[in-house]
Amino acid sequence: MSAGDGKAPLTVGIAGLGTVGSGTLRALAANAEALALRCGRPIRVVAVSARDRGKDRGLDLSGCRWLDDPLALAADPEVEVVVELIGGSDGPAKALVEAALQAGKPVVTANKALLAHHGTALAQLAEAKGVGLCYEAAVAGGIPVIGLLRDGLAGNRVQRVAGILNGTCNYILTTMRESGREFADVLAEAQALGYAEADPSFDIDGVDAAHKLAILTALAFGCAVDFEAVRVEGIRDIAALDIGFAEELGLRIKLLGVATAEAEGVAQRVEPVMVPLGNPLAAVEGVFNAVLAKGDFVGTIMAEGAGAGERPTASAVVADLAAIARGYRRPVFGVPAAALTRARPVPAEGQIGAYYLRLMVIDRPGVIAEVAAALRDEEISVEALLQRGRAPGEIVPVVITTHETTEGRMRRAVARIDALEACLESPRLIRIEGE
Repeated sequence: MSAGDGKAPLTVGIAGLGTVGSGTLRALAANAEALALRCGRPIRVVAVSARDRGKDRGLDLSGCRWLDDPLALAADPEVEVVVELIGGSDGPAKALVEAALQAGKPVVTANKALLAHHGTALAQLAEAKGVGLCYEAAVAGGIPVIGLLRDGLAGNRVQRVAGILNGTCNYILTTMRESGREFADVLAEAQALGYAEADPSFDIDGVDAAHKLAILTALAFGCAVDFEAVRVEGIRDIAALDIGFAEELGLRIKLLGVATAEAEGVAQRVEPVMVPLGNPLAAVEGVFNAVLAKGDFVGTIMAEGAGAGERPTASAVVADLAAIARGYRRPVFGVPAAALTRARPVPAEGQIGAYYLRLMVIDRPGVIAEVAAALRDEEISVEALLQRGRAPGEIVPVVITTHETTEGRMRRAVARIDALEACLESPRLIRIEGE
């Protein structure tokens, strides 16, 4: 007698048979016996839907019914749980998730864009119908960060969440540092290797990471998902010169998503920052992701691993299916949907931090004094100043790091410096994170 005999299987319908959908079918087949033991019942895929029925995916679909319309999964009486792996914030993905929840069926999704834009409304619908909406695969691939924030840190008041949430950007920044090459060259290599899409905008402009941060923020602070409140800056303007100076200063450039609970509200930002080498996020390299959370009782903890790809993401989808099979249901964002109120966004101008400022100036007497005056007038204290090479009349880089100040003061000073005749390029300003 095999595990789970005598108990009806959990029947599943999957919409989307791309990388993650195919991986989910393989994971369910490879670990069927272990899953039945852990869940007390088998998990069985009974129906699938995808755009191209004739495509060879290397899968045995003989035991599944094929539905041309993914919405049919929501109405199919043989499907207990719908897995949405179509993608996109609207269109068929949104329609399917809404229809499945409306029909009283639990949903598992890997769709971070859908949740970032419609998560609060979907949570309200799921809880009104008394069913689960699970999304472990939507953030950081195989790293169980959703369960960590919702369940593992339930006994804490979370104060801060920070993470490397996009493997493409982390790969590009790592390779730039290791090779000394410029952004465009490394991006082209990442595309050739399959680490970046043909249109990489969502990744390199920070949108993908912002989707994920909006979800983590809702979980961490029990607030409504508010993607529009995330300040977003990507990595297109990061130069090899800045990466080299960062190393010299004992820092490393990473694209981070950071959310903090402050007296004024909640601050959410995705931006390239300089991380001290003593910060554990500095050591997360290549395509890996990591999430760091700070709780009032547990302190600071970090989870790291593969943030994308067939196997890690499929692992997260299957973990959600296992939770449903066990009958485990909890509020979508950790607290009842009715309690999800919009947190007040913290204005950027008042946010405090230290900064790296790199200038390209004509090497002539008085330039540094003009720059210092702009910083002095905004009451910005300089921590260090670096100037490499001496070539009177030529263009040289000057790097300044500051002590903590407000972003508003820093940006006003930078605008004044940018207007100087001796400043020949727009200054490069990068926030310096703490340890």
